[in-house]
Amino acid sequence: MEDNDAATASSSNSSSEITQYINIENAKLVALVIVLGFVGYHGVLHLKYGNDSCRWLLSDGRFPGYNTWQPYGCMMHKYTRSDARMCMHYISYWGGRNHITFVGDSRIRNLYYEFINLISLSELEEAKAQSDIHFSDEKINARVDFLWQPYVNAHMYDVYDKWLKSEQPGSRPNLVITGSASWSIKTFNGSTQALENFKANLSMIRPLFQKLKPSTNIIWMLQDPVVEAKLSIERAAITNLQIDDYNKAAIELLENSEATIWSSSRLIAQGLKKESVDGLHPSHSTLSLDVQILLNLYCNNDMNHHDGTCCNTPEPATTLQIITAAAFLVCMASAVGLVAYRRRLRRIAVKARAENGQRNGGNGAPKALSETAVSLVTSVAKLGLIMSYFYLCDRTNFFMKENKYYTHVNFFLPFAYVMILGFFFTENTEKTNVMHRDQTDEWKGWMQLVILIYHLTGASKVLPIYMHIRLLVSSYLFLTGFGHFTYFWQHGNFGLIRHCMVNIGILKTFTKNHGCRHCQIFWHARKNSLRRALEVLVRLNLLVVVLCFVMNRPYQFYYFVPLVSFWYLVVYIVMAVWPHITHDSSEANSLHYLYMVIKFVILIVLISLFYLSEVFFEKVFLARPFKALFVTSDDSIHEWRFRWELDRYSVVYGMLVGFGYQVLVHYKILQDNHNQSLFGHPFSWIFCLLGLVGIASYMVFSLLCSSKQQCNYVHPYLVFIPIISYILLRNVPGWLRTRYSSLFAWFGKISLELFICQYHIWLAADTHGVLVLLPSYPVLNVVITSFIFICIAHEISVITGILARYIVPDDWKAVLRNFIVFAAVLLPLCITNGVLVF
Repeated sequence: MEDNDAATASSSNSSSEITQYINIENAKLVALVIVLGFVGYHGVLHLKYGNDSCRWLLSDGRFPGYNTWQPYGCMMHKYTRSDARMCMHYISYWGGRNHITFVGDSRIRNLYYEFINLISLSELEEAKAQSDIHFSDEKINARVDFLWQPYVNAHMYDVYDKWLKSEQPGSRPNLVITGSASWSIKTFNGSTQALENFKANLSMIRPLFQKLKPSTNIIWMLQDPVVEAKLSIERAAITNLQIDDYNKAAIELLENSEATIWSSSRLIAQGLKKESVDGLHPSHSTLSLDVQILLNLYCNNDMNHHDGTCCNTPEPATTLQIITAAAFLVCMASAVGLVAYRRRLRRIAVKARAENGQRNGGNGAPKALSETAVSLVTSVAKLGLIMSYFYLCDRTNFFMKENKYYTHVNFFLPFAYVMILGFFFTENTEKTNVMHRDQTDEWKGWMQLVILIYHLTGASKVLPIYMHIRLLVSSYLFLTGFGHFTYFWQHGNFGLIRHCMVNIGILKTFTKNHGCRHCQIFWHARKNSLRRALEVLVRLNLLVVVLCFVMNRPYQFYYFVPLVSFWYLVVYIVMAVWPHITHDSSEANSLHYLYMVIKFVILIVLISLFYLSEVFFEKVFLARPFKALFVTSDDSIHEWRFRWELDRYSVVYGMLVGFGYQVLVHYKILQDNHNQSLFGHPFSWIFCLLGLVGIASYMVFSLLCSSKQQCNYVHPYLVFIPIISYILLRNVPGWLRTRYSSLFAWFGKISLELFICQYHIWLAADTHGVLVLLPSYPVLNVVITSFIFICIAHEISVITGILARYIVPDDWKAVLRNFIVFAAVLLPLCITNGVLVF
């Protein structure tokens, strides 16, 4: 028995020793090691294979789903007819040429037809077999030819030689797609001699490729596999073994030439070969994907589509980005120096105490560095290091990117997994009031995780899911209104000057020394709403402002932070303007409840005026110098107006619910200082049933509305129904109100950082794609990038909390000093680089 007890105690000690190392700080160290490992891994890949995304596009890929092709390491834009024509028009407008030539046999000819049918306004009639075909479109200045050359022989040599010798402007194509083998195999019955002739003739043509390279990009298309069972008798000699021999010969001869090998087309045909009708010619689906690859190759670098990173040169660094990088480098170097110097001082102090301290009571240690300075510099240095990872992920081709791919399984499987995992971390809380902090953090947490899954899987194309995500965003803004209204209601004291006036009493006796002393005392008080307002705005915007400088994106690009900041200011102004209405004032005078209702009516009227008058809306939000805060990179306010309109009443709903809750508590209609149900047994069941009906009704609405435009129009007026319904379900039963998921609450505390950071280090290409650290393993890649992403979001939350305390310190004079310093540094930079215009 004693041995068993000892074994149990030993096992328990071992478990506790292991669990003490499982924490977020150690997780961050692991994440750092993983990032450094992948930096080394991708560095080796680039050194060995290069980082040309055009080669990635043409070399490899996979099928994430039926009829969907994902190139290796880059994102492929899906070109429509209007996109393709716009590309060619744009190239022509800037003095380029659109002369594309397809050279080869019937397989190349089918690809040619598919290409023409995409760019042409009218369908091209099929020409006579085994003949050249020519197409031109003056509107887009495009010329696309097909040259019938089924064999690699002297005739094909003459084609390239003619282009080389031609001195006529525009005679050479700027893009050639060529390939051949099936006719040689069929005509010569798969003989070895035919293969040798193929090699010899291709060796003769190869030098011409190099001579044409400065003006002509040549792509050699490998032969697609055949479906031997579907081949006709006269094509029976064309076997996949023969095809492989010819492809191998072409790769060996052209591997180090100026021609680019196109092998991904073969993988596409392999995956869709069952769709081939005659066994030889690729299906329409195969050809369609091949054409998309060609257009991404030809157009991406000129069109700069967000979801097309293949063959797209990363945007160059701006002067502002370079200055920002230099500032961060200085801080990082300073942090390293300060940390090293502080350690040296500690060693000297220890040595001094050992030698002199005990003998004569002296202290030979040098003066220690200020902890404030060290903390500030190291925090900025950490932020700079994290920003370098942001830049590396989303402003370079160092790490790979892939397109999003939606299926119901891709969305609902992780959704179910996250929900089940959250339930496993359910625990009791001592808080019993309605919408207590643990509960709202939990709400923010699970909503943020669902939004992340939505963005990762590209589920916005599914209307019911889109509307439910819109509901979650509105719920977050609802919580903004509820939480901040509750804080201002309970604490009051909205301004520094007002408090000074109240304390001093009479303006005439307001002396400088007396007034500043009272202001200083008040500024130190944590209940100071003005100070809290500044802290909240700094915490909300610090990361976004830094990202605007580092990632070269406008403030409105991170739309959620401007939206939350704007509505936070609205809540503050509503509560701060006269008459000042708080819990204490309402207890003293019941008329203040009526005054608060009047404030709400005025607020709703003003919001409605902004909504109804587009001219008034634009005059206010396009006023300089604040215009830069509300427009996107193309100087448009459309995105801000769309986001503002969609949730124009969500914050007001939150404030109204917060106000209603305070009134019910005041008149003791609602008592939540216990862990029982809020109402009697029958009424609790009725309210829960109403909650279920409210949520179900919104689900039905999202399924029945026919378009996003229609749904978005109705959404602001209906969104309060499912939100109030959820609150009833979550708070009326006592056993639900006093329990929460600690996992979801943990994520809720960093929900803002998660929302912002996902733009660049979890997603890619400004949210249009997915970051790839581990290619070819999509599930494992998501696990790794998610771990790094969560660790970074938490660290940024810690850093911004530290920096916010330095930006808004205890001393109001220091706040004024900081404001002047920031204005003196940032305003000239912003004006010089066009960020602000006066």
